[in-house]
Amino acid sequence: MRADRLVAALLLMQARGRVSAAEVAAELEVSVATARRDLEALSAAGIPVYPQRGRGGGWSLVGGARTDLTGLSAVEARALFLLIGPSAASPEAKAALRKLVRALPATFRADAEAAAAAVAVDPTPWGERDRERSPLVGRLQDAVVRRERIRIGYTDRTRQRGERVVDPWGLVDKDDVWYLIAGTSKGRRTFRVDRISGVVATGEAAERPADFAVGEAWREVVGDVERRRSRTWATVGIAPRFVPILRDHFGRHCHVDDPDAARVRVGAPTPLDIARQLAGWGDAVEVLEPEPVRAELARIGAELSARYG
Repeated sequence: MRADRLVAALLLMQARGRVSAAEVAAELEVSVATARRDLEALSAAGIPVYPQRGRGGGWSLVGGARTDLTGLSAVEARALFLLIGPSAASPEAKAALRKLVRALPATFRADAEAAAAAVAVDPTPWGERDRERSPLVGRLQDAVVRRERIRIGYTDRTRQRGERVVDPWGLVDKDDVWYLIAGTSKGRRTFRVDRISGVVATGEAAERPADFAVGEAWREVVGDVERRRSRTWATVGIAPRFVPILRDHFGRHCHVDDPDAARVRVGAPTPLDIARQLAGWGDAVEVLEPEPVRAELARIGAELSARYG
């Protein structure tokens, strides 16, 4: 797990004073590229980790080696927990987080624990990926931790732009597509971060239910979305070598019923939605059922033939 590696890399720097990406890779049994990304992630998150170029260079903590984490500032501690908290799914990573919290000065612990609980990770895509992480993610994370009411500019699914005043409750990283779960005057709402155009603090304290847990709230959101997105299912025959591509295309809405026969079920809101996504596969796929999806494919094929035939 990445959380384990980040903690281990930080402790390795504390023990040795300065390390190279190759040394971290060898110690953690990962590639040099992975080790370098982890070190860069620590630095980008605000942890006092900096590279030194040239002969004898490497990565080190500002101020030299430390034996514990009590030298971290409040901002640095919060940044560390924002970074590693979401990926701490394994028992070992959670144990490491608990140890890190105990090592922090008491005045920092509340912020660190809040940061670790501010973000949830859902690695399963919805058939799409964001181009790059929004620069507003860090600002939103900070607002969640500080319980700070904010005003956001937002463009909804109908391309209507407006401003919303929200209480930020938590963030979700869904395969590099970020979502904000927030309280509004109309109840809990979910906002896609790449549709947020700006974040402004109102100076007011945000309200958040005492029993709110971002992971549990996201499972409810996913359940609602899945029910809307998968009202129609089709059974498809496809060559086994193409199954991973189809799965990547449909994401969570692709179930492999029989790997040997390469029978796959794919879901979408309507028969037309499924037909549109499968039409580009030509005869590489065969829709076995239901008939409405086959009819939509036949209609699309006739339209294409009429125009280009």
